[in-house]
Amino acid sequence: MEIIRDPDRCPESGRGHALTIGAYDGVHLGHQAVIRSTQQTAQALGVNMAVVTFDPHPAMVLRPENAPKLLTDLDQKLELLEACGVDTVVVVPFDDERATETADEFVQRVLIGCLQARAIVVGHDFRFGANRTGNVDVLRSLGEANGFNVEGVQLLPRPDGKVESVSSTAIRRALAGGEVTTAARMLGRPHEIRGPVVHGDERGRTIGFPTANVAVPREMALPADAVYAAWYYTPDGTRHPAAVNIGKRPTFYQNAEHSLVEAHLIGYDGDLYEQAARVQTVDLIRSEVRFDGLDELKDQLQRDIQRATEILDRDGWTG
Repeated sequence: MEIIRDPDRCPESGRGHALTIGAYDGVHLGHQAVIRSTQQTAQALGVNMAVVTFDPHPAMVLRPENAPKLLTDLDQKLELLEACGVDTVVVVPFDDERATETADEFVQRVLIGCLQARAIVVGHDFRFGANRTGNVDVLRSLGEANGFNVEGVQLLPRPDGKVESVSSTAIRRALAGGEVTTAARMLGRPHEIRGPVVHGDERGRTIGFPTANVAVPREMALPADAVYAAWYYTPDGTRHPAAVNIGKRPTFYQNAEHSLVEAHLIGYDGDLYEQAARVQTVDLIRSEVRFDGLDELKDQLQRDIQRATEILDRDGWTG
């Protein structure tokens, strides 16, 4: 997959592209449906297929005070787009200057100037350009003037039958409620948490339940504070069963500033410090609660591990 990080310096391409545009946070089932439609269009036209996306997420520049938490960082987004069979990704650096770019300027600079657009496929509610003044109708008008076709596709319905469509917003809402299985159905895979393993206060080790403390950037979305059955991937790609606590550890701290991700790898006794971790939450075990003492906490942790084992057995692991 070709990655273009400066749309003002694109390699020459005489064939042009069929393309789609968006933040593509999560690369969920709805995104994947649009990508497939764009690939079909590209094949019919005999051109390559491209995705135009943005970094950082436009909301982090336009409304940083209430920007959504991210489902995927840029590296994971690119990995997922490559797995979808995308030929080219243009990563548009989004800043204050880009925020003032009109819809016509964006089309001329990126879609025509960089990718020689032949066809564009977007969601029917797609908006772009300064103050979100561009929409599918504006894009069609620009396409008529510049020689590309535009298709607006309906959003994908949710797999659980709810009226709300599959979207990054719906997935964030599911995660905020601890509904990781619902989020996974919309993503088409378990939600994944990434970060390096760092040193913590080592309380888990002192009570017989060592954990890997995964440092997750604050801008990334986390499931609700709770205990989950999860898969933990080490850098070599090996998958390990785990019971993961996400939370503020109320048994030890009254006013923790932010939630921590602590993974207990079941049956593992290796050194994980400073290694990159990938944690995929599979199912909710219980909410986070405060315990009156260490004995009560240790009894519950043992039950959590047993429950995680049962869930992961069902998910394809035999301990």
